[in-house]
Amino acid sequence: MSAKTNPEVIKESSMVKQKGMIAGNYDRLTGTKESGEKVVSTFVPGNLNELIMCFDMVNNLPETNAIQNGMRKQSGGMIMDAEKAGHSEDVCTYVKADIGMMGRGNIAPNGKPMPAPDMLLLSYTGCFTFMKWFELLRHEYKCPTVMLQIPYQGDGKITKNMRDFVVKQLKEEVIPMFEQVSGVKFDIDRLREYLKNSAKAEDNLVWVLESAKNRPSPIDAYFGGVYYIGPMFTAFRGTTDAVEYYDLVRGEIEQRIREGKGPITPEGDMKEEKYRLVVEGPPNWTSFREFWKLFYDEGAVVVASSYTKVGGLYDQGFRHDPNDPLGTLADYCLGCYTNNNLPQRVELLEKYMNEYQADGLLINSIKSCNSFSAGQLLMMREIEKRTGKPAAFIETDLVDPRYFSHANVKNRLESYFQMVDQKRSGASLATA
Repeated sequence: MSAKTNPEVIKESSMVKQKGMIAGNYDRLTGTKESGEKVVSTFVPGNLNELIMCFDMVNNLPETNAIQNGMRKQSGGMIMDAEKAGHSEDVCTYVKADIGMMGRGNIAPNGKPMPAPDMLLLSYTGCFTFMKWFELLRHEYKCPTVMLQIPYQGDGKITKNMRDFVVKQLKEEVIPMFEQVSGVKFDIDRLREYLKNSAKAEDNLVWVLESAKNRPSPIDAYFGGVYYIGPMFTAFRGTTDAVEYYDLVRGEIEQRIREGKGPITPEGDMKEEKYRLVVEGPPNWTSFREFWKLFYDEGAVVVASSYTKVGGLYDQGFRHDPNDPLGTLADYCLGCYTNNNLPQRVELLEKYMNEYQADGLLINSIKSCNSFSAGQLLMMREIEKRTGKPAAFIETDLVDPRYFSHANVKNRLESYFQMVDQKRSGASLATA
């Protein structure tokens, strides 16, 4: 969401703040040799950032490193390097981008080498690839590794036994490992303070996402949404920086609503809202702006998306609870979108279709992401049947530029918008 494509576009204060937060975290990561701080690598869904901060450790997220390299047009070569080393074309491209990044010196976006992690923490939340990814990292770095096993919501609910199982692991395995690696004694009151910050920021994040119920929507909840969720889903949840960031964002969007404005795009304010969509699946990062432009050029706004819930279903009522520190961490991990079964995902998409008054559902199926892609055709048909609204299916990839075809996506989107128009015309004739 920068002004590079249009010099008249001015970055809002929240954009400037988030850019500074990200840059600061990379500077902190690449400066650990001088500072003496320890590094823990973990993943976005189910990440325990508040707990990590209790031990004065720096949070490194391999997924966000892959995304950064994808948006900077560097992931393609890294992926091919990994494939030459024997990794299959079908393997998650986040993994291959990370392996390729290591082979090229593990250089961070600030141009400095990333440190080796002192600890690997896997909160397993529904993505089997994460386990294989950490096996590769453990083999490479040979550092202490701890796995927080999260029971899958196969029956669509969280039971007391599941919750107790996660809390027991936190007490007996995760926290002792943190203490051993960091040399810092666990302080539960410190965790409570971070959780208070999390809950404050989560309130405003939910308000931001739900602002898309307005007409016109002041935000794009998919392309713009990935910026809004950034601090919450990564190394900043629980910090005062995150609280301040979401205060800023909320104030900016309140102003956009008062002025009747649509979302900000890379080319300035979107002028007209013609289509309101719900989107399932992650975005393509290597051609992110080009991908987004295909939507806003047609007047299409994404009013809700499943991807912006991958790091927490806050809009369904969850908040981190400082009164139950370890229990709330368990609830968070158990409730991530990737830990939900297919009926739960369908119900969520149907709810979004109705609550956000969407014209249709669009699925972006990611070639190398089985965690999202499994069952998507079934989900699409079920949403069409339940809502009577048209759905469509496009295919790209996460950070592999070989699997983004501008012409193919453009043709499919244009055909889909024609379907939406025809559906509207039919509805108008039926009520006339």
